Amino acid sequence: MRFVISALFLFVVAAAYDPLDPNGNLTIKWDIVSWTPDGYVAVVTMNNFQMYRHIMSPGWTLGWTWAKKEVIWSMNGAQTTEQGDCSQFKGNVPHCCKKIPTVVDLLPGVPYNQQYSNCCKGGVLPAWGIDPQSAVSAFQISVGMAGTSNKTVKLPKNFTLLGPGPGYTCGPAKVVPSTTFLTQDRRRKTQALMTWNVTCTYSQFLARKNPSCCVSFSSFYNETITPCPTCACGCQNKNSCVKSGSKVLKRAGVNTPRKDNTPLLQCTHHMCPVRVHWHVKVNYKEYWRVKVSIINFNYRMNYTLWSLAVQHPNLNDVTQVFSFDYKPLVPYESINDTGMFYGMKFYNDLLMEAGPFGNVQSEVLLRKDKDTFTLKQGWAFPRKVYFNGDECMLPPPDTYPFLPNSAPHQQLFSGLAAIAAMVFLLVTVW
Repeated sequence: MRFVISALFLFVVAAAYDPLDPNGNLTIKWDIVSWTPDGYVAVVTMNNFQMYRHIMSPGWTLGWTWAKKEVIWSMNGAQTTEQGDCSQFKGNVPHCCKKIPTVVDLLPGVPYNQQYSNCCKGGVLPAWGIDPQSAVSAFQISVGMAGTSNKTVKLPKNFTLLGPGPGYTCGPAKVVPSTTFLTQDRRRKTQALMTWNVTCTYSQFLARKNPSCCVSFSSFYNETITPCPTCACGCQNKNSCVKSGSKVLKRAGVNTPRKDNTPLLQCTHHMCPVRVHWHVKVNYKEYWRVKVSIINFNYRMNYTLWSLAVQHPNLNDVTQVFSFDYKPLVPYESINDTGMFYGMKFYNDLLMEAGPFGNVQSEVLLRKDKDTFTLKQGWAFPRKVYFNGDECMLPPPDTYPFLPNSAPHQQLFSGLAAIAAMVFLLVTVW
């Protein structure tokens, strides 16, 4: 029995480890900035130290269990979803009396006296690797019926984080050296009276039992498109999917998200909310060109922040990315085979819901390494693909577009324009 429990623990820990972002985590920091007659005032800061995994709308939800009988007198920059039973208090009633409070960010545009620095973004928290300046959220909390010194304060426990769905596991709170702050004139340092950290890591295994995206392939040298595997993301939504062009799509509110995030998917054989298509487009003398397309099949979801992480050996020499922003991911200094694509701000950083505008695409120009480049045996296709931090299902290797061995060299390139045009039409319509 002990062996089974140990094996299960190791499996969950391994699932939470991301080989493309081994140091990625979300850190929650509590800084006590002042003592009160019955407790303290603290600043709670959340930093998303993940390279490509955002927390999207409807945003983060943070919870914990109080160690004693603490209450929350007031909050700025966030609020609890329930007040709880505060009937024992006369006159001044706390903001929340629950033993296990649930905290959410405030929405943009709240009154100024309710705000706090880095708050009020609806819980949206971009990845540090894409937008480090925005990858932070904070709120202020006044806690009562708590300790009033470093020796009497009890750390909260059992932290939980939804971002916005399941997948995050938080460790215990640990006291760390007090945070230091610079005054506005940057001439004086102050420090927190007490600081503790909580580290949360993400596991796709805990988030969902099926993938949330799949990958398809095509090439200029083979007219066959390698599709996503059948039921790549599970077929549990097969009975509720909507065919493209259905009258259902004309109803008011069809694109409104549900509170339980139930998707409304376009009927496809793969039944994935998102499909990534990798098309090997042109083979030049010293370069080769790829077209990357991301297609949304969920009528109830648009991705206000999206990211695509790709692992391929030739990403160590990217010459130009035409319509996406690009950043190399080098989790291991000796290996440079992974890159991160994301939308250009105010241009294509929004992936619209399923429909005629529910796609984004870009071409990528790569310089050849003459010692490794080949079009044989599927070398031109990626090894791993992650959309919004979740690994996508790739087709089986034996189904990749193959290079016709018998085709003469000139014949291989003669039909390039026609085949490329046909593949483009198939990808956008299919």
